Amino acid sequence: MNITTRKRALALAAFGAASALVLAGCADAPEETTGGGDGADNSDFVACMVSDFGGFEDGSFNESAYAGLLQAEDELGVTIRETESTSEDEYVPNVNALVGEDCGIIIGVGFALANAVRDSARENEDVNYAIIDSALSEDDFTPLALDNVKPVLYDTAQAAFLAGYLAAGVSETGVVGTFGGNPFPSVTIFMEGYAQGVEAYNEAKGADVQVLGTDSFVGNFEDISAGQTLSEQLIAQGADVIMPVAGPVGQGTGIAALASDDVRVIGVDTDWYANPTHDEYKSLLLTSVEKSLQLTVFETIEAALAGEFDATTYVGTLENEGVTISDFHDQASAVSDELAAELDELRAQIESGDLVITTEGTPSA
Repeated sequence: MNITTRKRALALAAFGAASALVLAGCADAPEETTGGGDGADNSDFVACMVSDFGGFEDGSFNESAYAGLLQAEDELGVTIRETESTSEDEYVPNVNALVGEDCGIIIGVGFALANAVRDSARENEDVNYAIIDSALSEDDFTPLALDNVKPVLYDTAQAAFLAGYLAAGVSETGVVGTFGGNPFPSVTIFMEGYAQGVEAYNEAKGADVQVLGTDSFVGNFEDISAGQTLSEQLIAQGADVIMPVAGPVGQGTGIAALASDDVRVIGVDTDWYANPTHDEYKSLLLTSVEKSLQLTVFETIEAALAGEFDATTYVGTLENEGVTISDFHDQASAVSDELAAELDELRAQIESGDLVITTEGTPSA
């Protein structure tokens, strides 16, 4: 089985069943495959994607977005081309490599690709782009809008708030933890929402659950051993629920939890329980803070295919099902009926606008 086929099998196994709904070095041509679709011949439309350097097998963010690309290939019959970044210095050449490949849309996955997408879009106004998990800005951070770039954002603070309330409600030590990969807005929004959820629990219950690690960052999204070490430090300080917001680095939290007693893990970006990457410790997964990455990518490609590309910013929320928290799976017995009912009520309040969760990274349409 070649690497592209193996990735397809992994991504579809992890995400395809849950959805009703390749590598190329900077000097190499992108991989190309053509899907059969549902009978329509859309093979002349090329949907293209560039990963962050977490890669398409990160068990989280990139892999979920990649599953949307594969879904478009399978269900729409479009041709797909992808390039996988293995370092930051490949973002620009990888995006530019796709410009000459007749892409109907080029999708950059992750905040770190925003400037590469921005600069390419400015130089190629006839090409449509989407950037996942980032708005556009100038180098001085002045907000920017381009007619050929669609920002796709997620208000994950809303779902992370629920996860924080849940974590506080099941914690037996009165200490929970979190940490990030890098202090990107798409990372810190999780952490801030989580901390606010814990604070809300404390206010509602007169409790004093502490949150550790809100200013802790590994410095990358690939060093699993660093994630394990940082998680072990949080556990040593009493944390018995930890939410790592660091892509593959979060696997280190699962490893640390396995070696500890009564430590639970909260996944991010997708339902970790459903992804084989996390099978070893999936019984310890309390929930995951999900983004609808697969569906959003698929629908963005579908719109571009139909000639309906729209550069209007998309913001995923609890109300539009762009974000959510996963089922409790094997940890369901740890969540009391009372706590579950409180989470449902908080969700309803957020969806109605009666409860507004605001962080520094909260996106706006």
